[in-house]
Amino acid sequence: MSGDNLSGASHSEHTRERVHLVTEHDRSAKTDAIRATGFWPETRRSTSLGMMVPVSQRATFPGTPHFADMLEVSRDAASAGFEMLWFADHFSFTDDDGVRGAWDAWTLMAAIAATVPDVQIGPMVACTAYRNPGVIAKMTEMIDDISGGRFILGLGAGWHKPEYDQFGIRFEPRVSQFEEALRIIHGMLRDGKADVRGEFFQANDAVNLPRGPRAEGPPILIGSSGDRMLGLLAQYGDAWNTCWYGNTEGIPEKVEKLDSAMETAGRDPKSVIRTIGVSIAGEGYTGSRANAFAGDAEAQLAFLKDVEALGFRHICVGLDPCTPQSIAAFAPVIEAFASP
Repeated sequence: MSGDNLSGASHSEHTRERVHLVTEHDRSAKTDAIRATGFWPETRRSTSLGMMVPVSQRATFPGTPHFADMLEVSRDAASAGFEMLWFADHFSFTDDDGVRGAWDAWTLMAAIAATVPDVQIGPMVACTAYRNPGVIAKMTEMIDDISGGRFILGLGAGWHKPEYDQFGIRFEPRVSQFEEALRIIHGMLRDGKADVRGEFFQANDAVNLPRGPRAEGPPILIGSSGDRMLGLLAQYGDAWNTCWYGNTEGIPEKVEKLDSAMETAGRDPKSVIRTIGVSIAGEGYTGSRANAFAGDAEAQLAFLKDVEALGFRHICVGLDPCTPQSIAAFAPVIEAFASP
């Protein structure tokens, strides 16, 4: 893709001009230099738009979306002008109608990466507790290679306890587990190796070979507003995500909290790419996305610009419903948003 890089420099410049932080980050008080690149894909304008691809039953895609449906929706989203495709990483949910299942995000992302060109692809966000962190790093490298360098690794500590319980996965301490996993993943992707002997995860002189198209791997996005999570973002993360919003209420406070965490860590707050998830109610709104913004195309455009004005460089749109028809209806908003 062509256009201005979101932080005003090229991808290669970001790779060379890395932000170096010295942080005490493990139980033995060992101090490492943590490199947070702040790089981000080049986009058509300073703020890009992405879309959540429906992956679960009885949600924004009526019924159950199968691969053919998700592929069609992904292609339609790319054709409509969305520059990034995002995939939720869940096993199932429980609602009034019983268990609502979700497809595996990682195998799906690999398939979409191989069949839908010219868009960025990533999880929003992957739970580090669900898989061994070394495996996450290896899968990331593979999908980055499949996509030709179009992968963004979104990570989080998870939140939905029933998903952990059904597979016997430890739920707490979530952030402590996340920290160990993140250190392993970061080392594997940035340096091609990791040696972390943690309480929950280990990487015993592990190597990440072969390497994909980017010597230091894809951007790492962290989704959270918790104090400890923001501290880890300051050490390791290139981008931050907060979601889901149907208005701008409460967003400035979240941004202020992010800035404060970066300053406490000694990192320039401007070096973190800010991303946000918003929900848009379209014709046939199912209610699966609570607090969704409702309005005509002109109002939707104004809402996106209000969000952009708060300093966000990527907006992930959750359409409700999310179908080929609703994507086509939203296409004029994308076109107008991308115009100078």
